[in-house]
Amino acid sequence: MKKTKRAFFRIERDFLGELSIPRGAYYGIQTQRAFQNFPISGLKARPQLIMALAMVKRAATEANMALGSLDKKRALAIIKASEEVINGGHLKEFIVDAYNSGAGTSLNMNANEVIANRAIEMLGGARGDYSIVHPNDHVNMSQSSNDVIPTAIRIAAIISSAALLRELKALSLALGGKSAEFRDIVKSGRTHFQDAAPITLGAEFSSYRASIDSAIGTVKNSLSRLMQIGLGATAVGTGINTHPKYKVAALKALREITGIRCLKKARNACKYLSSADDFLLFSASLRGASVELIRIANDLRLLSSGPNTGLREITLPPVQPGSSIMPGKVNPVIPEMLVMVCCQVIGNDQAVLVASQAGSLELNVMTPVICQNILTSVALLSNAAGVFNKRCVAGIKADRQRCRQYFEDSSGVATALNRFIGYGAASDVAKEATGSGRSVKEIVIEKKIMSEREWDGLVSSGAFLGPYRIKTGTKRGTAKKRRG
Repeated sequence: MKKTKRAFFRIERDFLGELSIPRGAYYGIQTQRAFQNFPISGLKARPQLIMALAMVKRAATEANMALGSLDKKRALAIIKASEEVINGGHLKEFIVDAYNSGAGTSLNMNANEVIANRAIEMLGGARGDYSIVHPNDHVNMSQSSNDVIPTAIRIAAIISSAALLRELKALSLALGGKSAEFRDIVKSGRTHFQDAAPITLGAEFSSYRASIDSAIGTVKNSLSRLMQIGLGATAVGTGINTHPKYKVAALKALREITGIRCLKKARNACKYLSSADDFLLFSASLRGASVELIRIANDLRLLSSGPNTGLREITLPPVQPGSSIMPGKVNPVIPEMLVMVCCQVIGNDQAVLVASQAGSLELNVMTPVICQNILTSVALLSNAAGVFNKRCVAGIKADRQRCRQYFEDSSGVATALNRFIGYGAASDVAKEATGSGRSVKEIVIEKKIMSEREWDGLVSSGAFLGPYRIKTGTKRGTAKKRRG
């Protein structure tokens, strides 16, 4: 029995004692302890974070080698092993639960051990022979979990956000396309869920595009705060156990490895470790984008409601049957999905908020939960925005006849009469229209306030819409020109 066990396991030791490690594993004893200690969620660190961690390890190693702190032989093996992880290798070796030890020490050691054992193997040694390459002394040289994990989170968030920004930009363009397509469709506006002054369907969609553009700007602004890197702060911000030139060398290497040229040294290393305000700001930008996406998705659900008993001013592309019991029913499942995703992102932001206030003295130990939530939010929003664009927005069609009918039947069109007959008289017209069930147009013509020709002229000229184009902000022309 002992021989069989030895065939499949190796023994590793730390100051707490011994543990059996699967012989073929690249991870080691500290990873194994964390695996046993944290059977929490079944979720592992997101791949983007693991790859970012490997980037940090490579940058640190390059800096240590350049400064003469680490010999070239070991350094090159560590760099090569790190590069394998950066390229997506060995992800199954990262077995620590996403909710692990404070400050992410367990995940940092998981990376140290995987990279160390792979480097050992490259140098001809057996996994677990840390006399060749040591996880702490060599892979983790000049580092602490306290500065490595925040750096990796920043890198992972910046890289992951590229996909989110692409999807949001594509969504903005699609909404802009619909705005142009619907620019001449006049419809009833609605405020307080009641009839209001007329507007175009294109103007409504232009507001959706503007909201997405604003969200993109907010996300970009928050990302600029994540560009501040405190690698080299080590345990408490003082840079203990590092070469005096290490911080500059490591940052330079990290810029080269990540391709993110805008990375810069954190203004205050101590604040970098204890405050999570940059993460909170970034998470808040995702929350803000989610709020706007919910509003847009819910508007589309409302505008497409029906088909016979709702507004039905637009139709959404049917993507699947909507009911297990009602034949022929089609639901707005894509907008519904988007709302659910955004609700989750808003919940994730709340977790980030609570975790961010947990910074105490020289460290915020809640970085694992902060990381898990912001990277999950980025991935969810990226995927959901892409699906929403391709499987919903791109296929939206307008019901021109329905929009025109609502416009003509709306009491809100009486607003345009203010400058012709005054607010009081216009109110009487609106009240009569609402009470009688007749249109404002019918009453205006009946009372000889204007002729049918004059009314149609106002409609065709766009006079009911006001002097400004909502989409461009340019004037349509004076009222006199429109009338005549």
